[in-house]
Amino acid sequence: MTEDDGAVQPRILLKLSGEVLAGESGRGIDPEITGELAGAVLALAATGCSVGVVTGGGNFIRGRDLKSADRITGDQMGMLATLINGLAFRDAVRKRGGRAVVLSSIPVEGIFETFSPEKAEKCLNQGYVVIYAGATGNTCITTDTAAALRAVQTGCSRLLKGTKVDGVYDSDPAQNPEAKRFSTLTYDDVLRLDLKVMDAAAIAICRDAGLPISVFDIWNPENIIRIFKEPSIGSLIGGINHD
Repeated sequence: MTEDDGAVQPRILLKLSGEVLAGESGRGIDPEITGELAGAVLALAATGCSVGVVTGGGNFIRGRDLKSADRITGDQMGMLATLINGLAFRDAVRKRGGRAVVLSSIPVEGIFETFSPEKAEKCLNQGYVVIYAGATGNTCITTDTAAALRAVQTGCSRLLKGTKVDGVYDSDPAQNPEAKRFSTLTYDDVLRLDLKVMDAAAIAICRDAGLPISVFDIWNPENIIRIFKEPSIGSLIGGINHD
């Protein structure tokens, strides 16, 4: 399937930040927004797409911002937070009649299955929504990089990056009303302009694999499907030719 006929790509990875799962409160897990997101993911899967999801952990803790522990300990705590969010999203998918499994980068016997590309491939082929938690299992590496890595490892054709705004801007639109939104960018544009929509390692992984990234407003969960039919609602990184 191609986007030319309005159809979505056959294998997609969605990056969900912890803040999105928290809803307006910004902390903990909001069951309403989490349920809406799960429903949108299932609607995407119903189009014939196989879907993977990477969960962040910022609704509980951001390791790099933690002042009471060193960076390594803080990152370890943050990775554990992604496991909580993974379980919550799995439950939301199941409550809506879908099948979901959490694959963790961190072995937690009795609760999670441990991630491997082969295990993920099997689950995706069986129609599961596969939730990747625990980031990469390494400290000092963001969940954005984990999302890029899992997308490449599982043969995804698109990485969806849901944000609080409707695409990539040249500055923070919350602080600069004159901020310019990009409709399309190259990977090198993002790195050269230091746009910070994802960290540099994530952008480089996607660039080297030729994996396009769609950046869009996730607060409207329907955009998870709309972004394929109406790409103008967000920004596209890669997948373009600037001759």
